[in-house]
Amino acid sequence: DSDYMFMATKKGIVKKTQLKEYANIRKTGLQAINLRDDDELIEVKTTDSQDEIFLVTKNGMCIRFKEKDVRSTGRTSMGVIGMNLTAGDEVIAMQMASQGESVMIVSENGLGKCTRINEFTTQNRGGKGVKCYKITEKSGNLIGVKSVVKDDELMLITTEGIIIRIRVNDTALLGRVTSGVKLIDLKSGVTVASIARDVEDK
Repeated sequence: DSDYMFMATKKGIVKKTQLKEYANIRKTGLQAINLRDDDELIEVKTTDSQDEIFLVTKNGMCIRFKEKDVRSTGRTSMGVIGMNLTAGDEVIAMQMASQGESVMIVSENGLGKCTRINEFTTQNRGGKGVKCYKITEKSGNLIGVKSVVKDDELMLITTEGIIIRIRVNDTALLGRVTSGVKLIDLKSGVTVASIARDVEDK
């Protein structure tokens, strides 16, 4: 009863449903969220309704709000507005404040940085958020965001299928409205496709 599935879509819609609603899944699956034709699910977390949610967009905007601001709804509902997006922007990542002490932000052209979570003040759900990354022609749009601690490692995967591993400790700790530093050398026409956090098993 105390656990939830928290979902986010690229259009800034968020949804929270009790985990027990997914207890009996049929072979053909269950409807988990009702999506508009132009929307898609980008991230799902298991939560306890006590956390704080981060949504980050490809154009470098971010919002932090309390999970309690989103009321629980049934499996087939659409959810509510988590972030008010400007035209052409979309959400590319959802993270929780409890997952780390900083957020690691990576752009498609291989630039990135860490910014402390406490630099982002908690706002009301549904706002436009604040700038978390200075998008430039050199950086390109954001491709991924992960909550991290300094001992974590991050893997960057390119559109060519090349993967590199970097230590969070070795990455610049920079303020919200900056672009970051080069994390990976990319050939012309190649971009970062995705990132993954690698947590050492203690």
